[in-house]
Amino acid sequence: MRMVDILLSGFVTIFVIIDPLGLVPLFLAVTPDANAVERRSIAVRACVIAFVILVLFAVAGTALLEGLGITLGAFRVAGGLFLFWIGFELVFERRQERHQRSADRAVDDPEVADVAAFPLAIPLIAGPGAISAVILLSGNLPTVAGRAGLVAILFVTMVITFGFLAVADRIDRFLGVTGRAVISRLLGVLLAALAVQFVADGAALLMVSSQAAAL
Repeated sequence: MRMVDILLSGFVTIFVIIDPLGLVPLFLAVTPDANAVERRSIAVRACVIAFVILVLFAVAGTALLEGLGITLGAFRVAGGLFLFWIGFELVFERRQERHQRSADRAVDDPEVADVAAFPLAIPLIAGPGAISAVILLSGNLPTVAGRAGLVAILFVTMVITFGFLAVADRIDRFLGVTGRAVISRLLGVLLAALAVQFVADGAALLMVSSQAAAL
């Protein structure tokens, strides 16, 4: 697969997992007393923190796997299954409920000083699903150009996410509950299909590795 194709598929995967549209009502829920300027400031900090976290895994993700003795094929299968579950949650609205609980805890906890770090940056934006997808993509893009491309699509995704959060109140009024539900389900189906492809590629890589070891 050409690098451009991998980056395009990776952008779609990461965008669907982060789900900027799904973050809109949660962002409004954790910033109930903030004005427009304060919300933009919170959105900037959240996106910057999430970007730094994801870039770290993009650069050092495969080294971490090697240090733990995990093959890329095994991680592709495990990561694909995990991403499939996220797609399942999107289709049946389970993920929104789980994220809503994280947002509620942040609002109710008086010790939470900055919602930009928790729960917005972690785990709503740079959550386990996004981190897993980034590590999977970094394994498919071992060259410097490939990693630079991965960092670039992460940056673009964060810019788009900030754009959604900056006008969250307008989007929420325009789409309503029904519009958000329809889009989330469509994105969930797309993510499930991409996850199956990750599993298939990982299984093929494991078979090739086992055959090579047997020779």
